[in-house]
Amino acid sequence: MGKGARKKGPKKDKAPKVRDVFVAQPFEGLAAEPELIALREFVPSATAQLSLVDSPEKTVTLGTVLPMAAAAFVRTDGEVFVGMQVQTRSSDISRDLGRSVCWALEAKPGDVLSAPDTTSPPAEGERLQDLLVAGAELDVTLHADFSWWLPEDTEASGDVAMSLERANAAIMPTERLGQGAYWVDAGEKAHLRWVRREPENLLLQALARLSAAGELGLGEGSRYAGSFRAHGLLVPVWDLDPEAHAREWEDPAKELGARLETALASLDSEPLTAAERRSRDGLIGRQLTLR
Repeated sequence: MGKGARKKGPKKDKAPKVRDVFVAQPFEGLAAEPELIALREFVPSATAQLSLVDSPEKTVTLGTVLPMAAAAFVRTDGEVFVGMQVQTRSSDISRDLGRSVCWALEAKPGDVLSAPDTTSPPAEGERLQDLLVAGAELDVTLHADFSWWLPEDTEASGDVAMSLERANAAIMPTERLGQGAYWVDAGEKAHLRWVRREPENLLLQALARLSAAGELGLGEGSRYAGSFRAHGLLVPVWDLDPEAHAREWEDPAKELGARLETALASLDSEPLTAAERRSRDGLIGRQLTLR
């Protein structure tokens, strides 16, 4: 052995690398996908009970925002909650939420998970798609405040009271008009934000077909404002007359939905006309940033 040479020791087995890639459409395959996106992105105060595959006897409630923006907590009365709107995320929101659900199922009253587990290597069976009944919809309940954080006849104190006050102050009046479709009163304007599950290209073509025909609005006092992308789906937005009550837009929204379904069905047999293609190009340029 030459001068300065070192005897090589036995090779150590390297830990297997787990590929962690960004998931652009984290809730794909779930019937509740539009509602999950709405609860994650813009619905202020709402809850919905989850339908679990392996623990049907256990009740886990999904909430938009939990105290201190926690990932999950168990109320002192034993009610279990998992939060949608949290401070941190990994490359796969579905996995983050699934891990929070698994934590919550084992937690005790008073336990709090401040942040989702975003650092452990990915493993099988921990995404929402693995834990939830795939065909189950979400029965969403909207709330005027965040009093559901607390058991009945309980008053908040300390940090929870401060968090509750801040959260209540930020709520904008919101009503659900259909699956993934929410009216919100933003002050000077009201809006309809509608999470659609169709592929973006097809949806834009259908919207363009309605636009070219003058059928893209919801009637007097409304106009199509544009769209934004959220977790792999397109969310069209309409500006609405803030003086009109949310329920006044229910029937117009249903009629618009029916027109949109007809337009989508027609795309198989009727390509876009020149006027409709120009409308599509105009719609593509109207991208919004949700504030």
